[in-house]
Amino acid sequence: MKVEGTYTFPAPRERIWALLNDPAVLARATPGVKTLTPQGPDHYAARIELAVGPVRGVYDGTVSITEKAPPERMTLRVEGGGRPGTIRATGELRLVEQDGRTVVHYTGEAQITGLIASVGHRLIGGVARQIAGEFFKAVERELPR
Repeated sequence: MKVEGTYTFPAPRERIWALLNDPAVLARATPGVKTLTPQGPDHYAARIELAVGPVRGVYDGTVSITEKAPPERMTLRVEGGGRPGTIRATGELRLVEQDGRTVVHYTGEAQITGLIASVGHRLIGGVARQIAGEFFKAVERELPR
């Protein structure tokens, strides 16, 4: 499954880069995150509650930020599992400054297994786009802080 899109922030690229690299912001902004615990530089243990259609579950896993090129791009790797199945995903964020605003171009691919794949496979693309939109709106709400 592949997901891609853009989101425009009304702020300079350096400010958005700082927010996207702040673990407290990531924990507050990422839908379903129950805990996000630093395990080392750019590496976190995470517990996320997620629902895809009728399949709901809690996933434990890791989130790593790799291939950073501040303030232009970063790659995120997410791996986790729970009762409904496993998720392994990679996503790239590219930040482009335009007239004092920042356009974030995101692309991601995920491999899912288990009940979530068999029941929620038709829905997962829409859910992923919805989660991405909720995440970026939540990051935007962090701008005045």
